[in-house]
Amino acid sequence: MSLKAQKISRRHISGVFLLNKPLGLSSNAALQKVRWLLRAQKAGHTGALDPLASGLLPICLGEATKFSHYLLESTKRYQTVVKLGETTSTGDVEGEVLQSSPVQLLTAETIEEVLAQFRGDIQQIPPMYSALKKDGRPLYELARKGIEIEREARPITIYDLTLLGFTEDSLSLDVTCSKGTYIRVLGEDIGHALGCGGHLIQLHRTKTGHFDLIPEYTIEYLESLTEQQREALLLPVYAPVDHFPKIQVPEGRADYFQKGMESNIEHAAEAQVIVFDGEKCLGLAEITDKKRLVPKRVLNL
Repeated sequence: MSLKAQKISRRHISGVFLLNKPLGLSSNAALQKVRWLLRAQKAGHTGALDPLASGLLPICLGEATKFSHYLLESTKRYQTVVKLGETTSTGDVEGEVLQSSPVQLLTAETIEEVLAQFRGDIQQIPPMYSALKKDGRPLYELARKGIEIEREARPITIYDLTLLGFTEDSLSLDVTCSKGTYIRVLGEDIGHALGCGGHLIQLHRTKTGHFDLIPEYTIEYLESLTEQQREALLLPVYAPVDHFPKIQVPEGRADYFQKGMESNIEHAAEAQVIVFDGEKCLGLAEITDKKRLVPKRVLNL
């Protein structure tokens, strides 16, 4: 069979699938697998998970990719396990052990005293093993060559940090945080504050924005279904912005909206809104203080 004959026919399909990404698979590999299973022409994920990490990876297909950045900037929730007494070059189990230190006797009270320092608005220094760029090069490329550069601390917010349990040398934590938070760095910093250092040995994302993890939505589950059954699992194209108000386009203005043209509208307040023509979603718009409906993301469905 020729290579051309083996190629699958891609199709215009739009929606959001809430993948439960497995360990050991990169976010891009997981994305491409879901895209292949649904024969989607276009797909993108909404915030990478390292191969070490598992859990919720919302995948936007087709026109839903126009809304994906709203999830990139959203609040995330994780469950993680920090191994105490060892620091590594990467902040997780994939790195080389840099230093070992004894772990003092842990109690719930001493742990809570340390965790309190990391709740709320804090400053965090991004790790060298990250995709952040310096002069156009990802920091992880420099780190792999043994090069370390100074990084400025950035503001993040830890909305919730709950101790789920602990052993003599590990902590299990539930973390809800702002975008840009590195859980690896948080684990390292907590270990440092406890006087023994630490690194992540487990990371599992349970929430992205207003989406919760659906444990059974795995790649293996998708593979067990027909294409029609897979498509039935997709959330609507506007799911990433489903928490925005929904309005109907002014009568007779649907075609104008789809051409990116503004319209007059009677509305109580300025807002970002999802615009519909009947049951068809036209896209995302902004209502200005002058009561103008201004298209921001126009869908081609």
